[in-house]
Amino acid sequence: MDEQQGSSSSEESSSGDETSSDITLHEIEEVNECLPCPPRVEPIAEAPISLSSEIDSRYIFPFHLISACSSAGRRAVMCTLTSQQVATAVLGLRAVPPHNDTPVETKGTEIAGPNAIRTPVQAHRMKHDKSILALAVSPRYIFAGTQGGEILVYSLDTYERRSVIHAHKGSVLGLCLSQDRNWLFSSAADPIVNVWCTSTFKHLYALWSPYDIGDIFCVAYSSYHRAVYFGAQNTSIQWYDLKEKDTRPAPSLSSHPAERKNKFFDSLGPGGAQTPRPSGADSKPRHAVGGQELQVDSHDICQFAHYGYVHCMLLGTGILPDAPSEEVLISGGGDGRILLWRIDPKRRGAISTICTLEDGREEGESILSLAREGSFLYSGRFDGEINVWDLETRQLVRSLKASTGDVHTLTLGAGILYAGGKTGIMQKFNEHYESVTTFKAHDGLILASAIARYSEKPILVTGGNDNTVVIWEVKDCAEPSAATRRSNNDLMVESLGQFVSFRTVSSLPKYRADCRRGASYLRDYKFRGNPATAASRKKILFYGHYDVIAAENEHRKWKHDPFTLTGEGGYLYGRGASDNKGPIMAAIYAAHELANEQSLDSDIIFLIEGEEESGSRGFEKAVKARKDLIGDVDWILLANSYWLDDHVPCLTYGLRGVIHATVQVESKHPDLHSGVDGSALLDEPLKDLVMLLSKLTGRHGKVHIPGFYDPILPLTADEKDLYTEITETLLRSNPDLGDPEELAQSLMRRWREASLTIHRFQTSGPENSTIIPRLAKAALSIRLVPNQEAGNVAESLKVFLQAEFDELDSKNNLKLTIDHQARAVAGRLQQ
Repeated sequence: MDEQQGSSSSEESSSGDETSSDITLHEIEEVNECLPCPPRVEPIAEAPISLSSEIDSRYIFPFHLISACSSAGRRAVMCTLTSQQVATAVLGLRAVPPHNDTPVETKGTEIAGPNAIRTPVQAHRMKHDKSILALAVSPRYIFAGTQGGEILVYSLDTYERRSVIHAHKGSVLGLCLSQDRNWLFSSAADPIVNVWCTSTFKHLYALWSPYDIGDIFCVAYSSYHRAVYFGAQNTSIQWYDLKEKDTRPAPSLSSHPAERKNKFFDSLGPGGAQTPRPSGADSKPRHAVGGQELQVDSHDICQFAHYGYVHCMLLGTGILPDAPSEEVLISGGGDGRILLWRIDPKRRGAISTICTLEDGREEGESILSLAREGSFLYSGRFDGEINVWDLETRQLVRSLKASTGDVHTLTLGAGILYAGGKTGIMQKFNEHYESVTTFKAHDGLILASAIARYSEKPILVTGGNDNTVVIWEVKDCAEPSAATRRSNNDLMVESLGQFVSFRTVSSLPKYRADCRRGASYLRDYKFRGNPATAASRKKILFYGHYDVIAAENEHRKWKHDPFTLTGEGGYLYGRGASDNKGPIMAAIYAAHELANEQSLDSDIIFLIEGEEESGSRGFEKAVKARKDLIGDVDWILLANSYWLDDHVPCLTYGLRGVIHATVQVESKHPDLHSGVDGSALLDEPLKDLVMLLSKLTGRHGKVHIPGFYDPILPLTADEKDLYTEITETLLRSNPDLGDPEELAQSLMRRWREASLTIHRFQTSGPENSTIIPRLAKAALSIRLVPNQEAGNVAESLKVFLQAEFDELDSKNNLKLTIDHQARAVAGRLQQ
């Protein structure tokens, strides 16, 4: 995450509003006693839950919050704030508050000014299975052209892949957007230029040359002239005036590039045989159909525009001193030259040479990339050199040596130049042409880049032959005023990154200091309000925990560092990102957003503990000791609920209880050797344990403990209707899930039915195949449902195991330990 990642001290601007109330985190106390208590706060049984609450679409997270598990801390932390609406805001914890003028403040300082030297921070990485060759960014989407002919469409909201456009039969080599960002132009090795709608992704036009021109490396579009320009492998530049698309005759089918005869591939084989090729219609990519087909007129071609491939081009105004409003085409080629072209609207956008920019070399290295800002043009060369040209004087003013190798891509923003190329390194130059930093962006060639702005925030997007698209935060490419404006969502993700970095592992004493820092981090969040009006409001309790399960990474076997928040493929990865630090941050920032909108019309209590993953040690005692601070509660909201899919959350109105137990069988003998002491007369502890555990369950997981199922209430018609609605929702989005009845049964077995699970075995002695261990033990758990009393089931388990063990007539000793137990709960359901 970037520099401003600290705990927050946030105050609302409406301090005098009588409808607001204090939102403050209070440290309860540190308690280390081991007391039996629920693993998740479960006083939900007394709280009425309504399923009619609507989720506010403004609070939909831009990322799925994913974690590898989580838990932490030696402290319980509690906070009070206000709002009934926050219940809907955090129901489906994918919430993103809209931009806010008074965001939560976080500790830490930012380097002021747009020209500060900063290395871009990776915000997200998206993987594909083929190289990324071209990029374009619209206000809503990132478009990435691939070696396989697809155009990948990623959402700037969530970084999820929204669509895959099967656009070309050859590699997509160039992408460009119209000025209004409504059209996307793609060029490829087909060789065809396709035009797409950027909102529906539908194919609008297909454009090709009447001749075999090889690959089309680049494409540009003049919105003013409504003309498309493209540069080709055969050294030509060609164009098409879209104003005439309906007046020109439609091209014949035989003129399509897929129908043309190839002198090599269509020649006769041995014996005069020829393999027929598929027809043009059949050979089109799946999505490149339905658009209008257009062919360039043979007069609208500039042959030998360069003495080499036409690698790059761009359009711009303000280039000609005598006609600043006139649009000019700039092209770079394999001959090492840059040409400026005048566009003649009276001749269907025909081009004519204005001048040539050359650096005096007899044989210049290929121009692979171009970028322009104001009167300066930057060109990237094959040999790793960047030339800076003054377009007013048409002179070379500076040559920069790049550490990128061949400069495949150049991108400009607010005077900052980014260059990428052969080495996988992006190099950053300031407005004085000084190299200020380099960073490894890709594990291979960098082939494309683009700078864009989303939600007032500048981003750099890069693509390479390591099959990835990477998004970088580049704050120094923002104007000073924009750089200081930061949305709540930006701050929330930064805060989450800082929160995840604390190794709040409650089960390991060596992380006690991190657990304390995690509690202190939460405690520093403060809001301003008016507690005098709190008594008349409804009260919501939000429960969460900030401790996480251990995740050691000494051997570097994790794909991502578990304690560094990493964005990839539309997901955020980090220990605790979903269980449970991410939901906590989402709830706090959603509540803050509601507070700023003066929509907090109910009190909210944030009850956050740091020992959940360790059996909530001391939590019950701490809560009872401070019950007066919490007060009466109308609603309880847990952040560990299901999602049916990526769009439909579940409202949890009940939780299964649990019993964790350890079954141990021990012999009076030491560890023995099977080759010396193994005998049918020897009662082996591990063998006894296996036979004993086999008595616990039967076919399909049925539990054999006497009376186990007796207290369980039958399924009611209303509850069955709920499962029917859930399965219908799931099947609408994914029909492949199968039969509705079987799907409903599978959900019931996981959500409402009791079950028994054996987790692991442990034996004494060294781990080799000849030892007869003197001790064997197994960990098991029983999931309980309402009406099953944890104490009664635990006692029945002891009695049953002892009776079955006695039947074995073994000389070994049996020991059963109940490690933890919690009752099942269910709220009063109101539909």
